[in-house]
Amino acid sequence: MKTAKRIGAVALAAAMLAGCGGSSSGDTSTFRFASELDIMGMDSTVVDDGMSFNALHCITDGLQGVDKDGNTTNALAESVETSDDGLTYTFKIRDDAKWSNGDDVTADDFVFAWQRIIKNAGNYAYMMGSEGAAIKNADELINKGTKATQDELDTLGVKQGDDEKTLVVTLETQIPYFLDLMTFPCYYPQNRAFVEAEGDDYATSPDHLISCGAFTMTEWTNGKSAEFTKNDTYWNADAVSLTTVSMDLVVEPATAASSFDTGDVDYAVISTELVDKYKDSDTYVQFNEGYMFYLEPNHKVEALANENVRFALSYAIDREALCNDVLKDGSQEANGFVPSQLSTSPSGTDFRDDTDDFTAYDVTKAQEYLDAGLKELGKDSITIELLYGTDESPMDKFAEAVQGYWSKLDGLTVEMKATTKQDRINNRMANGEFDIACTRWGPDYSDPTTYLNLMLSGNGNNYGKYNSSEYDDLMKKVQTTSDTTERWNYMVQAEKVAMSTLANIPVFEKGGSALQAENVSGFVHKAVGVPYTFNYITLS
Repeated sequence: MKTAKRIGAVALAAAMLAGCGGSSSGDTSTFRFASELDIMGMDSTVVDDGMSFNALHCITDGLQGVDKDGNTTNALAESVETSDDGLTYTFKIRDDAKWSNGDDVTADDFVFAWQRIIKNAGNYAYMMGSEGAAIKNADELINKGTKATQDELDTLGVKQGDDEKTLVVTLETQIPYFLDLMTFPCYYPQNRAFVEAEGDDYATSPDHLISCGAFTMTEWTNGKSAEFTKNDTYWNADAVSLTTVSMDLVVEPATAASSFDTGDVDYAVISTELVDKYKDSDTYVQFNEGYMFYLEPNHKVEALANENVRFALSYAIDREALCNDVLKDGSQEANGFVPSQLSTSPSGTDFRDDTDDFTAYDVTKAQEYLDAGLKELGKDSITIELLYGTDESPMDKFAEAVQGYWSKLDGLTVEMKATTKQDRINNRMANGEFDIACTRWGPDYSDPTTYLNLMLSGNGNNYGKYNSSEYDDLMKKVQTTSDTTERWNYMVQAEKVAMSTLANIPVFEKGGSALQAENVSGFVHKAVGVPYTFNYITLS
């Protein structure tokens, strides 16, 4: 049996595959990518999903980007200087950084875009504030949102410097991962004149987009396909060998695999059901997707507000069997809310090695906890509804497995509530209309706070309304301390506080499986931020 190749969490340009699949036409200029996901939008101040991030990164660079090994490096910024106190970053934008309409990329493009995401109350506006880059005055402006005046927005700590190619960013506090953040799409630039001229049409189709990235978007049919063509005005065009990236969207994994087998696709993400069929192939790869899949209890619901009930639910889940026998895609059981391989301490240790394990499988303990919870509730039994989306693989398998594990507990009835991802998040969870939900989170940057912030009492993604003053106080110290070792220790303590009562119930760290053609090299995958970078792909 051949061993499946696994792409690490940092990134790996997969170049060492051999076997069938891939181009049957000998075309070495077009990379064909198939995914079950859709591009939800192309406005960097609005979108919040991985597939849209992939598409946006095709046409847009940030101040920072990734190199061929997935490491953070200068992109639109040719250089960056940091003040002695670590609070001011001065970026020099490349002279040859241009938009595809011929305009120079300037500091104002960043000032405009960063103000715009706050003004429009975009989903990632919070990343400008203390839960992200900690840009000066961002928190106050985020609270104002759409009510912020232009004069108020102008107080945001992002300004043009001495010339239009100099950008100065001022922070409220030191952010050790600030440059890594600058690779994320919410910090991308937007051409003020172009966006304002397009109005409501901006980013709705290729005709209403311009590029400062490796490619331009030339075709886009929602729910079906998109095509990107090499941008000859791109500052790093010499590093781009592809002329076209073709994306097949909303493709069932079995259909994508079939297209791969016939040579019509170079890369296809596959599902759990197909793993056994392809796992011995040299074209089969596994990778760390970076997502933490977890159960979010609604702390406003009486049964789920009971700590003993939450511990019963957690102890009843056989995470090892779920990963190895159900998912079979390289996923691994979660021991805490911050996943492994995300970030390392100032001394070089992984976060999970510096904190405790908070999960275990023990049906006997689970029943004991449930019995204690029922006694406290004054009930002989409880019924809880398990919410999940059927269009966000493998959420359905996750939910079905959990239902099976919980069915072993006496005094617990589980009702399954299947819906779509959009309804799950935007309607049911956002409005508190759920008991407990199967959900997930992918890291926006390589720091534990990208997960820990989710449990802050005021965080917009804290749908379960977990509220702990002790936790909030520790996270405030994380945000304000300048000592990196103290900051790390506060994060370790904060996770312990939240996990000691199972604010959320971590279940597994998601692995992914795909088929990649033998002639593909230089395809960079990251578990953090933008999942895929197409810039360096070559086809032999």
